[in-house]
Amino acid sequence: MLLNLPSSSFSVIKLANLKSPFSDFSVKSRTHFSKSLSSSSSSSSSSSLWHSPPSSELSFKDRHQIFWDKTKIRCRRNGDFRLWAFAGIDIGSAQSVLEAAAVLTAIIVVHESGHFLAACLQGIHVSKFAIGFGPILAKFNKNNVEYSIRAFPLGGFVGFPDNDPDSDIPVDDENLLKNRPILDRVLVISAGVIANIIFAYIIILVQVSSVGLPVQEPFPGVLVPEVLTLSAASRDGLLPGDVILAVNGNELPKLGSTAVSDLVEAIKRSPNRTVLLKVERGNQDLEIGVTPDKSFDGTGRIGVQLSPNVKISKVVAKNFLEAFNYSRKEFLGLSYNVLDSLKQTFLNFSQSASKVSGPVAIIAVGAEVARSNIDGLYQFAAVLNINLAVINLLPLPALDGGSLALILIEAVRGGRKLPLELEQRIMSSGVMFVVLLGLFLIIRDTLNLEFIKDLL
Repeated sequence: MLLNLPSSSFSVIKLANLKSPFSDFSVKSRTHFSKSLSSSSSSSSSSSLWHSPPSSELSFKDRHQIFWDKTKIRCRRNGDFRLWAFAGIDIGSAQSVLEAAAVLTAIIVVHESGHFLAACLQGIHVSKFAIGFGPILAKFNKNNVEYSIRAFPLGGFVGFPDNDPDSDIPVDDENLLKNRPILDRVLVISAGVIANIIFAYIIILVQVSSVGLPVQEPFPGVLVPEVLTLSAASRDGLLPGDVILAVNGNELPKLGSTAVSDLVEAIKRSPNRTVLLKVERGNQDLEIGVTPDKSFDGTGRIGVQLSPNVKISKVVAKNFLEAFNYSRKEFLGLSYNVLDSLKQTFLNFSQSASKVSGPVAIIAVGAEVARSNIDGLYQFAAVLNINLAVINLLPLPALDGGSLALILIEAVRGGRKLPLELEQRIMSSGVMFVVLLGLFLIIRDTLNLEFIKDLL
């Protein structure tokens, strides 16, 4: 299973991702329903998650995909959390790891339950319901269905007896999935995606009604959260907590993204030339001249972390109508970020391919979110669901969208299916690719864990 998380806000979360804490900056908003939103930063990338049953299972068994930045989330005191690119992965405390793993497991269960319920409610025969794939770790049987937990956490699947040689169900039974009308099969295949979309909305609704959504109120200037030791900024007198209001006599705008970009550009254009900054420090307004050092690419840099000057507060819905309204706006905003991230991933695949990560990396990020802020865990779960839904609709072998594409071809051919051997070959190739990719990423991401690096 592969997922594609917009790093604008683990954004999926709506977590923001500053590309570099000490240089460039790009921005996307952290919440979507607020009247006054400032930005956080964003980029897009990829990661791979779990999933794949044996090829004997029916072709649409989910091979979900999530693309994710190899990122780590840090939480500042004001509640703002950001995604940072990282070289190694820090899994963190056992409790946060379990929380992140529980979120991923819940998403798998919800997705597979969608397929399962859509089949059962239509009277379609189901033979298996599995979390993970490969060797069975634990199982039980009820009502002729085998429920199991399997060794490799790459997803899950719902199995059907359609092509099982050991099944005692006649091949012409009308309640076999392959013998059902096209619409019935479309409902079963689409039900996992629908379940994840509904689950994402419910998660956001619960957050809005309980802990609330973070709202950013912008203020003039750019905040300096951190100053590097021995940097130009440190040498010339800038301090953490300063707010830069103007550069070379030009007031910075109130909109965070524009203000940061204007300041960064002014600094880049001035290597070894003094830049005059108007700084707010507590109740004082100061003028500080900073001379940017010349970096390797010839641009200026002063060695500070910059962020929009915003105040973050929580908004909790006062009634059901307000809760549904806030949830709708936040859901649409997160969905837009997911779609935009997916688009950027494909447009810049040569750059993003190296950032593909597996379930180990995603759990690491989820653990960091769980340690940082409960808001992040809600949006972590919501965005994973949305990503899973979007990616599964792609018309690729081994994804739900691939199975829907085969059904569409069948409909265009007037109800004539592709030869069974050709269909199985197409889907098996997709399953094999996802399995091998998933295992490769698990090994690679495990080797990137900080404590593993320390051992090596």
